[in-house]
Amino acid sequence: MLWNTILLALREIRRNVMRSFLTILGIVIGVGAVITMVTIGGGATVQVRQQIASMGSNLLMISPGKRLGPGQSSGNVPFKEADVEAIIREVSNIAAVAPVSSQSMQAILGNQNWTTQVTGSNNEYFYVTNRSIGTGRQFSESELRAGAAVCVIGETVRKKLFGGQDPMGEKIRLQKLSCEVIGLMAEKGQSTMGHDQDDMVVIPIRTLQRRITGTQDVALIQVSVREGASTDKAQQDISKLMRERRHLSPSDDDNFHVMDMKEITKMLTGTTELLTALLSAVAAVSLLVGGIGIMNIMLVSVTERTREIGVRLAIGALEREVLMQFLVEAVVLSSLGGLLGIILALIASVWLAGLLRVPFILNGPIVFIAFLFSAAVGMIFGYFPALKAARLDPIEALRHE
Repeated sequence: MLWNTILLALREIRRNVMRSFLTILGIVIGVGAVITMVTIGGGATVQVRQQIASMGSNLLMISPGKRLGPGQSSGNVPFKEADVEAIIREVSNIAAVAPVSSQSMQAILGNQNWTTQVTGSNNEYFYVTNRSIGTGRQFSESELRAGAAVCVIGETVRKKLFGGQDPMGEKIRLQKLSCEVIGLMAEKGQSTMGHDQDDMVVIPIRTLQRRITGTQDVALIQVSVREGASTDKAQQDISKLMRERRHLSPSDDDNFHVMDMKEITKMLTGTTELLTALLSAVAAVSLLVGGIGIMNIMLVSVTERTREIGVRLAIGALEREVLMQFLVEAVVLSSLGGLLGIILALIASVWLAGLLRVPFILNGPIVFIAFLFSAAVGMIFGYFPALKAARLDPIEALRHE
């Protein structure tokens, strides 16, 4: 009986194809938008996690100043290289420690110049930030100790200054410092924040201190914790050590901040998930609109087919059979809308994922839930018109013109 009812519903839909399509358009748009938003949002969340992971493995960043809010600090008292040595010596489960100081300046080669970020550090910097040397080599121990005029450049700097030429062994000028290019970092691309990670020059930190800044200050300390070790424990140990070295009493607030990259990951993924949920909720409103459209058309259909309903009731059809007929028709309509919405969503998601350069990750459960929700919309909004049809008086229905 159910199969015959479904066939009757399909026949009625086929008789009014254009009206049926316009009726389910809200369902199609709603289901398609919800699945697309969740799919793209899931891809963006995965990309954020991958890009932050590419910035460093189990990375802790120690910055001077009391943390006030996002990007804000006060009471900056810079670190010294002795602080770096103390962390290496006294904190357990540390894989690598890199002192970092940076300054924006012009890199010049002949008549070419490019404003870039010059970072002073050591070879541990390449490890903690997951950078590799594509061509050339890292700094030697003697170059690090002596503060030699050597540098490792990023791919963007190479393109801007050298074009298609090999930069190895060539000299570029950073303000008044002429340094030899000994290495080219492998390309990393843009970060989550849109920053070009290849637009940089790395030199020994002592070279930066002696030849450019004229101070012994270290602006930032980056620490990589051993795989499998607790970053929370390392964070606590570093905080305790820094308080001792900076002579802070128990009542004093920290004048430094130890940040775990997991905090940034949690914050950014939480933001993308919240935005995805909000956009999906807005898109889901279309399902409500589509349900109202189905109710409206089903009421019109009951009015148009009053005589047909009267004939069925007069020859012995039960009320529940008429109710089932119109209810199944509404569910079939909304389910077709759900299927079309899923197809539309898959096409749109693949296209948008390529356009936005985020991974395409299909969320199977949300596709299934969206389809069930579309069928439920048809059942809920189709019940009242079906009930109205089932309760028609056969005599009055047969008199209907």
